[in-house]
Amino acid sequence: MKSPFIMMAPMEGVVDFITRRMYSELGGFDRFVTEFVRVTDRVLPDSVFYKYCPELKTSGRTTEGIPVYVQLLGGKPEVLAENAVAAVRLGALGIDLNFGCPAKTVNRHDGGASLLKNPHRLFDVLTAVRKAVPQEIPVTAKVRLGFSDKNSTLDIARAVDESGASQLTIHARTRDEGYLPPAHWEYIAQMREVVKLPVIANGDIWSVKDYFRCREVSGCEDVALGRGAMATPDLALQIKAALLKQNRTPLLWLEVQDRLLPQFIEKSVDHSGPHAVVGRTKQWVRFLTKGYIDAESVFDRVKLARTVEDISAVLNRSM
Repeated sequence: MKSPFIMMAPMEGVVDFITRRMYSELGGFDRFVTEFVRVTDRVLPDSVFYKYCPELKTSGRTTEGIPVYVQLLGGKPEVLAENAVAAVRLGALGIDLNFGCPAKTVNRHDGGASLLKNPHRLFDVLTAVRKAVPQEIPVTAKVRLGFSDKNSTLDIARAVDESGASQLTIHARTRDEGYLPPAHWEYIAQMREVVKLPVIANGDIWSVKDYFRCREVSGCEDVALGRGAMATPDLALQIKAALLKQNRTPLLWLEVQDRLLPQFIEKSVDHSGPHAVVGRTKQWVRFLTKGYIDAESVFDRVKLARTVEDISAVLNRSM
């Protein structure tokens, strides 16, 4: 059995440059996507693209050679197209359009999942971007099942397919459902039936068992891992090993605590300074409580930390 394509889902405020770097080093992922670059009414300066995608300085790839697509978010086709051209000029290997962000602030300002209310708008945006960038540059889309209901799921899928997009990632919930369980993988199966382009399933894949259930229900071998990967850092590797019937020892909590978290802190401080690192580290440890029972007691202490030194002291005491 061939190895599936596994992408890391572009989680806003979570999967930043350092997180991508860490997970690229761990292995198992075939593509990363930046946090969304908000586009309003003008072409953004080069510095903005470099901020969100430092990998543009290394030919659009991580140091391990994994491609990183630039994700754009907005509602104006022409301006999005112009920004896509700017990103490609700087070396972006692909452009991803965000039609899935559920944040109220984003949706109020004509971005993310708000466009799902009118599927023709997805078609207009994707068509404009597809026409603007060279044909060899993939243009992909991330959607949900709808905004407040699932009545337009097939129209959403058709709009993306007919635009000439290269690939479609479907988060199996509506915007109003947010991240509440369960993910409705059966709707992904229905959407796959009306498109020709490749479809990637996303939502509630927390384990190898979840992957096989999602594949059975959705029909998708290829997946995007978000919160599940943050909770279990080697989940992509576990899935690929299971499919290839390879023996693999899962990453132990002590390895995460003693190696990965200190590396994350060090790299984050070097990249963005200590101020932002405290919140990001707390965030990751909170995710890890979903994958490791031993992480719960560590998080109880880490969440009280105010400085990087405080967090490091907690990790050292827990060894």
